[in-house]
Amino acid sequence: MAGQTSTTPRDKTSLDRTLQKSEEVAADVQRASDNLAVVSTVLEQELPDEIQVGEVAQAIEHTNQLEEKLAKSAEKLAEVNAALSEEIEKRLEATAERDASQALAEKLKAKIRTNDSD
Repeated sequence: MAGQTSTTPRDKTSLDRTLQKSEEVAADVQRASDNLAVVSTVLEQELPDEIQVGEVAQAIEHTNQLEEKLAKSAEKLAEVNAALSEEIEKRLEATAERDASQALAEKLKAKIRTNDSD
């Protein structure tokens, strides 16, 4: 059917693989964010205040900023993954509905052919 998109088993597999890879990246980003938060906390708590000046203070601040960016990126990836998962489900439902409609249409065509031949 011209202009109609369909989800074949291959497409579903491709989308599932894409979702899986995206979820793996999201988990990696979240772990990096968590690890950076630990590093930042240790630096702030373990280094005396008199050492937390100049470049050391900038490094600690930069670590905090990176951790925040990674945390936001992990959140965005989680949102994207949820949307992708929802799209996969919608496509599966649409494909099932299309297949059921096509099967019904074939039955009706066969019935019409049978009636026309009588």
